[in-house]
Amino acid sequence: MARPRDPEKRRAILEAAIAEIAEVGLGAATAKIAKRAELAEGTLFTYFSTKDELLNELYAELKNELYALINRSFPHKASLEQRAWHVWSCSLGWSIEHPAHRKVSVQLNLSDAVTAETRERTVEARGAVDTLFAEMDERESLRGMPKGFGAATMSAMQEATMDFAARSPRQRKMLVERGFRLYWRAVR
Repeated sequence: MARPRDPEKRRAILEAAIAEIAEVGLGAATAKIAKRAELAEGTLFTYFSTKDELLNELYAELKNELYALINRSFPHKASLEQRAWHVWSCSLGWSIEHPAHRKVSVQLNLSDAVTAETRERTVEARGAVDTLFAEMDERESLRGMPKGFGAATMSAMQEATMDFAARSPRQRKMLVERGFRLYWRAVR
């Protein structure tokens, strides 16, 4: 009978993959990921049968981590603006506090290695975020625009905010708040 897999080793592999991919990109060698996790490469393949499986699990882990943060205290009964602020501030906070997680998440978002099935697995975790953006897509300012344009606009403005916050850490709070004000004016 096979030994049960140790969740600590799985976590170590995922954290090592984040660090390695953040440094060298999605072409990171599994041998280097295993070494960083202080495990034999064969052990990595006990937990993830292929590198693509590792990348898919990493994608799901990162998405679920972010959505869990957003959903934990999501203000369901608040105004649209307050709910949008919650998504804005939570996702920006996560991205700024965990730059390697964000960098890897962005790469995985664009990767063909991440399957449609894996992307679909994160739908339920998005929950309130999807509801928020569906409601925003109905706003007059976004009417007639492709579905998801409001979410994409938020993402683009968050990228600019993160770039400037990284350059001026003392202005982070002001940049996050004013960046949201600019976004809200564009979509309200």
